[in-house]
Amino acid sequence: MVNVKLEQDYRLTALKQPDLNALIQVQPHGVLLVLNEADLTVVQVSQNTREAFGLPVDEVLGKTLDELLDDYQVDQFRSGLHGENLDVMNPTKIWVRRRGDDYGVYDAVFHRNGAGFLILELEPALNNDNIPFLSFYHLARTSIGQLEAGSASLADFCRIIVHEVRQVTGFDRVMLYKFDDDGHGEVLAEEKLEDMESYLGLHFPESDVPAPARKMFLSNWIRVIPNASAEPVDLVPAVNPVTQQPTDLVMSILRQPYHCHIEYLHHMNVEASLTISLMKDQKLWGLIACHHKTPKYVPYELRKACEFLGRVIFSEISTLEEEADQSYQLHLAAVQTALIDQMAQEDYFIDGLVRRDPNLLDLVGAQGAAICFSGQWTTLGRTPPEEELNYLAQWLGKSVSEEIYVTNALPLEYSEAQRFKDVASGLIAIPISKRSYVLWFRPEVIQTVNWGGNPNEAYTLVGEAENQWLCPRKSFELWKETVSLRSLPWQGVEVKAALELRKAIVNIVLRQAEELALLATDLERSNAELKKFAYVASHDLQEPLNQVANFVQLLEMRYDAKLDEDGKEFIGFAVEGVSLMQTLIDDVLTYSKVDIQGIEWQLTNVQDSLDQALGNLRGRIAETGAVITVDPLPTIVADGTQLMQLFQNLIGNAIKFRKAEETPHIHIGVQRQEEQWLFSVADNGIGFEPQFAERIFVIFQRLHTRDEYAGSGMGLAICKKIIECHRGRIWVEATPDQGATFYFTIPVEGRDRSHGNGRKAKNHLFSRG
Repeated sequence: MVNVKLEQDYRLTALKQPDLNALIQVQPHGVLLVLNEADLTVVQVSQNTREAFGLPVDEVLGKTLDELLDDYQVDQFRSGLHGENLDVMNPTKIWVRRRGDDYGVYDAVFHRNGAGFLILELEPALNNDNIPFLSFYHLARTSIGQLEAGSASLADFCRIIVHEVRQVTGFDRVMLYKFDDDGHGEVLAEEKLEDMESYLGLHFPESDVPAPARKMFLSNWIRVIPNASAEPVDLVPAVNPVTQQPTDLVMSILRQPYHCHIEYLHHMNVEASLTISLMKDQKLWGLIACHHKTPKYVPYELRKACEFLGRVIFSEISTLEEEADQSYQLHLAAVQTALIDQMAQEDYFIDGLVRRDPNLLDLVGAQGAAICFSGQWTTLGRTPPEEELNYLAQWLGKSVSEEIYVTNALPLEYSEAQRFKDVASGLIAIPISKRSYVLWFRPEVIQTVNWGGNPNEAYTLVGEAENQWLCPRKSFELWKETVSLRSLPWQGVEVKAALELRKAIVNIVLRQAEELALLATDLERSNAELKKFAYVASHDLQEPLNQVANFVQLLEMRYDAKLDEDGKEFIGFAVEGVSLMQTLIDDVLTYSKVDIQGIEWQLTNVQDSLDQALGNLRGRIAETGAVITVDPLPTIVADGTQLMQLFQNLIGNAIKFRKAEETPHIHIGVQRQEEQWLFSVADNGIGFEPQFAERIFVIFQRLHTRDEYAGSGMGLAICKKIIECHRGRIWVEATPDQGATFYFTIPVEGRDRSHGNGRKAKNHLFSRG
C-alpha cells in the first residue's frame, strides 16, 4: 500500500500545492469516516456529516457505528470484517435515518488503513438495485466475440474497450492511454462527442502522470472525480488523534484530488473524470481515461463493472502481446541455437557468427555488427569505421561495467557517435573480456512525434516567493516535435538473446583457451623434440655424411686411372649429393633456430645488420658486379642477427635470380608508417608469375630446378619465419622478366611482441628512426 510519505513526496516534488489541505480533504459528494476497527468508533470524519446523518461533526466523532446505524446493518459489517478481503462486502447498501422518516441510501465501501483502522466511505446510491453482473459478462463476451471474428490487432482491442466503456458510462469522451518506456504516454484509442477536441494519436509528457501518481494508480485501480468544481470538505480532526499522524487516504475513493489535477481538468474543459488502471505483469501498462463536460457521478457498481470490462478485454491485449513476443522469442531462440552450433563447429568461433546463415545480425534485428577479439575487428553489415570502433570500445571500457549495455540514443550518451549516427544511433554491447566486445548497431530513425501541447511547457510556476506552485499547461493543441539521434528501440527479448549469446561465447572462448593451453604444451614438447633433432642433425647426421664424402673422394684419388668416364661421373654425382644433403641439413638447422623465444630484443641499427649481410655476400657481389643502393635505415627494436640473415637471404636471391645479360641492381628501401616500418628489397632480375607469390615462402618449395639455380628452397621460408617472429608480415610483388620486390614490416614498438624471456625483452619499448 502506498503510504502518506508517498503522497507527501508527490505533493512536494511533482505537483506542488498552494496549501496542505489536499492531504486531509475529501470530495463533498460522499462522507468519509475513519474507524477504530476494534470497536468501530469514529476517530475522524469528513465535515459534511450533516448531509448523511443529520448530525454535526462533533456529534459523530467518538460514536460507534451502532449509535449511527441500525443494529442489523452493523452486524452485517462485523460479519464481513472478519475476512481478510473486504472487496467481497463492497459495496453494501445501507439506509441512514436523518430525521423522522427521512432516509438516505448509500453505498458503503470499506478498506483497511493499517495500524488497526478502517476507512468507511459512504456514497449516495442512485437506485436500490445492484447492476446485474451477467449484463456486463455478456457485454464483455460480445466485445471479445467481435475481436475473435476477425484478425484482431492491438488497435482493434483498444477501440472496443473505449467504445464499450463509453456505452456503459455515458461519458462524453473515453480514451485508452498507454505508457512507453520513458514514461511518456500515447492515446491509442478514443471515442468522444464530435465537438470535443481529439487527442487520438497524441503523446503526453511523463509530467502529466508523474511517477508518484502512477504508483497510486498501482494501489487504487479506480479514480473518480464527479465534480471538479465542487468545494472539498475537511477531515476532522486533521490528524488521527490516536497516531498523531495524517491518515493515509491513498486507497480512498473520496480523497480530494490535488489542486494541480483539478486545474488540468479545467484546462481540458471537463468537469468530471473516471480513470481505470490497466495492469500487466504488476506494472501500469496504461489507463482508461473518461471525461465529461459537466459534473457526472458514476455509482460504485458501475465503476467496478467498467474495471471488470477493462480487465477482461485488456487480458486479450496482454495475450495478443504475449503471443507476438513468444513467437519472436522462439524465432530468436532458434537463431541463438544455430549460432552456438555454428561457433562450436568452427575452429575460429567468430566465423560461426558472421560467415554462415543465420548470422549475428539475425539475433537482435540489427543492421550492423562488429566483434573485437584479440585486438582484431570483424564486421558485418553497416558499421562505423574501424578507427571509430576503437574509440567506442575505449569508451565502453571506461563507462560500462555491466554484462550488457543497451541504448537507442547512443549519440546522446556518447557524443562522438554523432559522426556515425546514420549507422549506429542504437547500440547493444556485450563484453567478452576486458578488451573484447560484440556490438550490434541500428541506424538513426528520424521521427515526428505529435504531442498534446508543448512537452517542454507542461507546467508553469505561478504565485510568488514561498506561495509558488506548479500550474499545468492550458493548451493541448497539436505540437509537433522532430526526434533525431535515436534508433528504433531494442526489445526485451532481443536484449535477453544477446545476454544468452554472451554466456555461450564466454564458454566457447574458455574452452578454446583450455584447448590452446594443451596445444601450447604439445608445441613446447614438439619444439623440444625439434631441438633434439637439430642436435642430432648437427652431429650424428653430419658425421656419417662426412665419412661418405671422404671415402668417395678417396676412391676418386686412388682409382682415378682405373675409372672410365661413367665411373668418374658417378663419383661426381655422389659428391654433389653429399654436399646438397649437408646444405639441406644446415638450412633446416637454421630454420629450426628461428624461434621467438630466442630473439634478442634490443635496439638494432638496421644498417649494421645490412652491412654484415653484405660482408657475407661480398664474393658474389664482386663476381656479378651487383649494384646495391640503400635508403637511410632506422634504428628499431629487433634481433640484429636475424635481420642480418633476412637481408642476406633476400639479397642473395636477388643476385642468384639475375638476368644473364644484365648487371644486378638491388635497392633496399624503408618507409615509416603509423605503427610499423615498411622495408623493401627490389631487384631487376628474372621475376616470376604473380600466381606463385605465396608458394615461394613454403618450405622446400622451388620454382626452378636445381640444374637451373642451386639451393635448398629454404631461404624464403626462413625469411618468413624471421618476420613472423618479429610480429610483422612479408610478401612479394613480381612480374616475369621485370624483377621482383620483397616487402616486409616490423612494428614500430616492441609492445606487440611476445615477452618470452624477460631478460631478452629489455628496451622493447623504444625505437628510433
